[in-house]
Amino acid sequence: MSPYEDYLAFSDRVSKLVIDGGVPERLLRAADQIREERSSGVSEAHVLRNCPVDEDLPEIGNEDPSAEKKSRKVTFIGEGFLELLAQITRTPLLSYANRFGGDFFIDVVAINKYLGQQTGYNGGEVVFHNDRTAHPVRADYITLLGMRCPPDDLVYTGFVAGRRLLAELSPETQQVLREPYFVTPFDVVSRDANTELDSTPSHPILSGVSSLRYLDTHTTAAGDAPVEAKDALLALKNALTRVPKQRHRMQQGDVLTFANQSALHNREQIEIQDSTRALGRWLLKTYAFSDRAAADAHRDAWIDGIPGKVGD
Repeated sequence: MSPYEDYLAFSDRVSKLVIDGGVPERLLRAADQIREERSSGVSEAHVLRNCPVDEDLPEIGNEDPSAEKKSRKVTFIGEGFLELLAQITRTPLLSYANRFGGDFFIDVVAINKYLGQQTGYNGGEVVFHNDRTAHPVRADYITLLGMRCPPDDLVYTGFVAGRRLLAELSPETQQVLREPYFVTPFDVVSRDANTELDSTPSHPILSGVSSLRYLDTHTTAAGDAPVEAKDALLALKNALTRVPKQRHRMQQGDVLTFANQSALHNREQIEIQDSTRALGRWLLKTYAFSDRAAADAHRDAWIDGIPGKVGD
């Protein structure tokens, strides 16, 4: 059963596995620990290793990897594991109706037309950011599964928890960052998918306890913002340079699951042995809400009545 043809039926099949007790106890304990550490603030990023990945992965190229995958991939082990993990951590998946066909499972693979641009599909490094920075509906959590990762390349995903970043900022600076003095342009992939996207409204960088809306080198002070907004933005950039960071080198079968809104993440290429082979690096990615209540809060954005599929 393909999750790209009938996601709800696919999700129900995984749910039956959970209900019937077919999930290893060790994995259930790991999911419990992830939930507890997120809730208590102990950690917002977790790694699982030796997770199941499809044995026979097709070559999907860099012209239109998503379309190639759908035409050539005949097993869905990776997708099933990510769906299972979302269910047992109680974080419902979400997708965007006009992004990659509304799929709930996204391929993080270099795409030729985006090479060298500021997007996760650029085949290179990516600055610290939240996914979908400029959009009204943003995932609480992102999960990555290593499908094909060149073993000799040193490519790291960096992570900074919002609470650690705020510890580097004065209360006065934090207060300025809570004001709608800042703007972030829509990413190039979103603009290609929705030509109606134009300018973005001014927004605060900081909200709630430690929720961030920030894309490094792209989020700027609005033209009519007071001078203290520029000072606060510079203080944030300096803090991002100083703050201790976590880094993980994704390998095949690794799962990295981390906070999106209350953290920042990036991609660093430390050493690439073969630049052509590196373009074939393939991670499978999901977006998720923090819980069912968070998903229901966006019910008015659901498309075609499908839970978790929202407008762009």
